[in-house]
Amino acid sequence: MTLLRATGLTKRFAARGPLGVKAEFTAVDRVSFDVGPGETLAVVGESGSGKSTTARMIAKLMDPTEGSLEFDGEDVTRAKGAALARFRAGVQVVFQDPFSSLNPRHTVERILTAPLVYQGIAPNGSRRAHAKELMERVGLNPDHSLRYPAQFSGGQAQRIGIARALAVNPKLVICDEAVSALDVSVQAQVIELLRRLQRESGFSFVFIAHDLAVVRQIAHRVAVMSKGRIVELGDTAQVFGDPRDEYTRTLLAAVPRINPEWDRRRRERVQA
Repeated sequence: MTLLRATGLTKRFAARGPLGVKAEFTAVDRVSFDVGPGETLAVVGESGSGKSTTARMIAKLMDPTEGSLEFDGEDVTRAKGAALARFRAGVQVVFQDPFSSLNPRHTVERILTAPLVYQGIAPNGSRRAHAKELMERVGLNPDHSLRYPAQFSGGQAQRIGIARALAVNPKLVICDEAVSALDVSVQAQVIELLRRLQRESGFSFVFIAHDLAVVRQIAHRVAVMSKGRIVELGDTAQVFGDPRDEYTRTLLAAVPRINPEWDRRRRERVQA
């Protein structure tokens, strides 16, 4: 069964060449993949590979130049009105910078209940109780629901972004570099939080990232992008253990590794 299917997604942008001649720049070129229920697909690649543009198209924050998008059995490529509203309820996004994606003038309670207002959903109980429940789910103190985003750390603000994404019980959550701006220790905490929430609620992830070490922890399958195209797509174990494409091998070779001998000596010193 397929929850999300992207077929031949292409995005071209108008550009100007030498001497002001009009031209086109192809950011994403005929990208196709699918995501099953409860699955995490990671889309990885270096800056400029087209992965964030792909994320924006599947989140319908940007229309493709060509190609089609299906969600939950419905063609949503050109969805408008009620069809787009249903899509918005089913697909939510967690952005890279939590502070730029949270309204600094709104309390956490208002931020977390706004999606319910936009979708016309009445929560069980009061909105305040719903906001506190969401905060508790993501490991925040529910008594802080009347605070503002600036009163939280970066990791806590990203947890607020995650809670907002979960407010309408989506079937798919798109994480666009959602942990790349966080400290390494905080990254690990947020990754574990996302895995726990997925186990509890069964939603799917499309996880956009450039850090392969993070991807290996969370993804079931990996799509590797280069110059706007998917050059490799497969199970995480296969992509990391036996990459087929030269670009994938180059990315993997750039991942820092601990020398086993150094690691053994370090453990011996700690135990001594």
